[in-house]
Amino acid sequence: MQKLWYNQPAQKWTEALPIGNGRLGGMVFGGIHQERIQLNEDSIWYGGPQNANNPDAKKYLPEIRQLLFSGKQREAEHLARMALFSQPRYLHPYQPLGDLYLWFLYEEESVEDYRRILDLETAITSVQYRIGEVRFTREYFSSAVDETVIIHLSSDKPGALNFSANMMRRPFDIGSRAITSNTLLMHGECGRDGVEFRTAIKAVNKGGELKTIGDSISIEKADAVTLFLSTATTFRYQDPEQVCLEQIETASLKTYPELKEAHITEYHEKIDRVHLELSSDEQEAVDMLPTDLRIKRYQEGEEDVALESLFFQYGRYLLISSSRPGSLPANLQGIWNDQFTPPWESKYTININTQMNYWLAEVCNLKECHEPLFDLIERIREKGRVTAKELYGCKGFVAHHNTNLWGETHIEGIPLSASVWPMGGAWLSLHLWEHYRFGRDESFLRDHAYPVMKEAAEFFLDYLVENENGQLVTGPSISPENTFKLPDGTKGTVCMGPAMDSQILHFLFTALLEVGQILEQESDFMIEIEKTVAHLPKIQVGQHGQIMEWIEDYEEVNPGHRHISQLFALHPGEEIHSVHTPKLAKAATRTLERRLSNGGGHTGWSRAWIINFWARLREGEKAYQNIRQLLTTSIYPNLFDAHPPFQIDGNFGATAGIAEMLLQSHAGEIVLLPALPKAWATGNVRGLRARGGYEIDIFWEKGSLKNVFIKATHNGVCKLRTAHIPSIECTGQKVPANWENDLLEFETQSGQEYRLSFIDID
Repeated sequence: MQKLWYNQPAQKWTEALPIGNGRLGGMVFGGIHQERIQLNEDSIWYGGPQNANNPDAKKYLPEIRQLLFSGKQREAEHLARMALFSQPRYLHPYQPLGDLYLWFLYEEESVEDYRRILDLETAITSVQYRIGEVRFTREYFSSAVDETVIIHLSSDKPGALNFSANMMRRPFDIGSRAITSNTLLMHGECGRDGVEFRTAIKAVNKGGELKTIGDSISIEKADAVTLFLSTATTFRYQDPEQVCLEQIETASLKTYPELKEAHITEYHEKIDRVHLELSSDEQEAVDMLPTDLRIKRYQEGEEDVALESLFFQYGRYLLISSSRPGSLPANLQGIWNDQFTPPWESKYTININTQMNYWLAEVCNLKECHEPLFDLIERIREKGRVTAKELYGCKGFVAHHNTNLWGETHIEGIPLSASVWPMGGAWLSLHLWEHYRFGRDESFLRDHAYPVMKEAAEFFLDYLVENENGQLVTGPSISPENTFKLPDGTKGTVCMGPAMDSQILHFLFTALLEVGQILEQESDFMIEIEKTVAHLPKIQVGQHGQIMEWIEDYEEVNPGHRHISQLFALHPGEEIHSVHTPKLAKAATRTLERRLSNGGGHTGWSRAWIINFWARLREGEKAYQNIRQLLTTSIYPNLFDAHPPFQIDGNFGATAGIAEMLLQSHAGEIVLLPALPKAWATGNVRGLRARGGYEIDIFWEKGSLKNVFIKATHNGVCKLRTAHIPSIECTGQKVPANWENDLLEFETQSGQEYRLSFIDID
């Protein structure tokens, strides 16, 4: 049963249930006498675009580098704080749209048979309860088809619906007004130079009386009512009032069954692409428990693999609901935020969090949900050219650790440990490369991915400097948010050549060399890339047997730090591989063990990254232990991830991690069930995507592969790492294959499905 359900209304925001169409979202509390739907629209951010690059940066950059090379840590950081940081220091926050309140009048007070449900199969939240002899039902969804939030209220007794509806944006409420007898309009703005918006709500009733009183819509003695809510902002439209009024008017011309069917059809096509079923004798029993009680039972140590598969699919639901073509990307909270000054401004934090939001997009068959990130990268690219030139005197484009809807790229914030990091654009550019690798759309590679990747690389061809060992290093930079200790006891964050920087550049440069072969592009540029990658610092193993985080084997101030940046090369990078680089894999294992033994993974997103790390190391039991730990210590009753507070990257990262345990396709080969834990001994997963242009269904029993179906979306050679050779059939005919050193290879044709049958190997 793919549902979250509860037998009481939400008392806290982290108990409410999310709905969304990518752009327009809501949190449904399900109150009985007073209902609150907290609303968000993805472009409602305080303030406008900024020109905040520090004009003195370029002047002092050489001096900062020289101080770092000379070991003068305090002096370098003191100067960097003044010369590099933006003016103003912080980006502005993502803000709530406001709240829709429904106030109910009942003939009696007794409430029975309450249910509040989020159905992941339909993307509809419903509330059901009985008062006296009357059953009341509400259904809520945010329609991507009609660009409106739709709420349908009904009762099984004619004339039983009595309620009012009004909108509010406390404490920045400008007010609402009635513009017709059944429509309200709310005005809103987000500060000087910020976006302005309009929100409209219209009620259509069946039976009873409907009118406006003050800033409310009043409904008396109705049989059923449908509410239509839409909003539009000046980020997208010159006349947002006209747009949102047109949207609700167009939607209201349809019947509720038509609206619901169109919404379900459009959504279900996406959610239905992937299914994960894990066999459990307790499935039926746990389905009878409300989700909050299931979580409590699980956190007390009980098994519930169905909760784990529900959590996986919930991550896909959240991405569909917060990132659609034409919307902005999912931010630190997706689109769901109830605070005007949210944690970390609910920005796009691009030193891992935004990237983690999209790890699941390709493998979990939601490739179009990746598109909003690509759109944002284009805005970053434009701003990043200016930052590259003004801060560093370099070509190309650069971005640091935070951005917003405007694509800002300056060095933002106060902490040196986070801000002075020029790798955001380079890492983001790899998402376009991944999109190509999964889909193999050569026109996308030529027209979109390659230009971004090339321009990201051009910055570093100018920016890298040679150290005393002849290595080309980044700097000033940091290993995101971590602190080291020099031999004399001095603590520092800013440095030259941290490991993550070199690993990101190695991934980017080697990817570009592959792109050059595919597209036969610009040999001079490719020659320069090839020369540069040869002089990047190599991955090093330190005194504890760990992957070194900095170019020197510094002591960590906090060995249990939430960031594990030095393992980028393990995931999402590919330099560290359990089969191809066993010594580095051993050092990566040691790195994780040291982090965890010192309290690492204490935030939800960090724990999610650790799941992906263990999966890449093919340590199924350790990956599974971290899934259990995340679901025990880092989720709220509505299954939102707890940093704490709420950050959606933990949801998305965990879903990606579960997929990574079941299917891997990096390093030019596919691996089936690479990190299957004993708890998932029998099950199946259908619809996952693999690099190379494949969709894959996997069926297993008692820990062993049984049948695999591989659908090719392009012509090619499928390379599958397996210790056991299967029989392969396509359209009833045996397919010839070559199997050597545990690598199976066979040719595939676009549009064909290949069945691989594995014999019992007990």
